[in-house]
Amino acid sequence: MIRPSNSSLQVYLYNQPIDMRKSMDGLAGIVEQHMKLSPFSKSLFVFINKRRDKLKMLVWERNGFVVWYKRLEKQRFHWFKDDALRSLSIKELNWLLDGYDIFKFKPHQALKIGSVS
Repeated sequence: MIRPSNSSLQVYLYNQPIDMRKSMDGLAGIVEQHMKLSPFSKSLFVFINKRRDKLKMLVWERNGFVVWYKRLEKQRFHWFKDDALRSLSIKELNWLLDGYDIFKFKPHQALKIGSVS
């Protein structure tokens, strides 16, 4: 499994739901225009959809953007409700990806799925 692991990266959560059809350029535009940050900095930017079951992450690596995408099958990502720009550590980000409510530290239940269809 590929996960962000560079502990020197600053992690920012975007507080508004986004259209998950946005690509690298669309996400970078949100970073510049709405978050007032540089998408080329040593930072990782995390975005969520309205239902909070899909998450995208954007990071610049030396010569191009990388986008990670995760979809939850039954649960929802725990997200903050205020308009403040949130910052996390890489460890906290991985807890979020594992299903923990990083604000209350409660995990999702593990799912055992046998088939895609």
